[in-house]
Amino acid sequence: MRILRAIVAGQRDPAVLASYRDCRCKSSDETFRQALVGHYREEHVLALRQSLALYDTYHEHIADCDRHIESALTVLAANAALPLTPLPPARHADANRNAPAFDLHDLLFKMVGTDLTQIHGLGAYLVLKLIAECGIDMSRWPTAKHFTSWLALSPGNKISGGKLLSSRTWRTKSRAAALLRLAANIIGRTQTALGAFYRRLASRIGKAKAVTATARKLALLFYNTLRYGWAYQDPGVDYYEARYRQRLVRNLHRRAKSLGYELTPVQALGQ
Repeated sequence: MRILRAIVAGQRDPAVLASYRDCRCKSSDETFRQALVGHYREEHVLALRQSLALYDTYHEHIADCDRHIESALTVLAANAALPLTPLPPARHADANRNAPAFDLHDLLFKMVGTDLTQIHGLGAYLVLKLIAECGIDMSRWPTAKHFTSWLALSPGNKISGGKLLSSRTWRTKSRAAALLRLAANIIGRTQTALGAFYRRLASRIGKAKAVTATARKLALLFYNTLRYGWAYQDPGVDYYEARYRQRLVRNLHRRAKSLGYELTPVQALGQ
């Protein structure tokens, strides 16, 4: 942006323009100087000047919207009951460059009474968008299953003549469901219990279904945290893997018993 603004201001020296580049650029000075040698035709500079003006105008409107959002959240937070616990530190920094410039984390905590950003994958800006779509009154859905069904994240069982024909989730244009799927993709790269859940499902049934299943888990956590004030604690990857192994062993014992066999651990045989 510094280079573009300098060109609009009349600077044409490639060496000066190259000095404005971002410090993370790895190309050599000579490469940048050669790339910034141009004819600078008048009509092209005019188009660039108008584009920059539009860019600045849009940013001004976005900043104006952010001020109105901050004002509305401040009113809602002032009318809400005071949280019973202090605001916990953010689990991770919100690196979204499109997030509002004010302290969104604190305002959401005061408005809701609980910190939804403690759930892995949910940053403050994503929580704001989810609340804008779903509201904060979860009593509109009798149970969490009703909520996930409304989001079309539950299996859409299609039954005819008592036979299950399909259990695919319904197509939906819900923005809240799209946001939860986006968060599920992010969680798949984390060393958390939800991340381990995503990766195990992705290896078994594919990434698309794993995203839907993980998004449903996030929806359940979002619902229960808002309605019942649950505090989310990540049990960790090791806990999930241990529970998964216990479930596998339990299923093997049940299948062996149904066939008239009894399983014995290898260590017991060695003794």
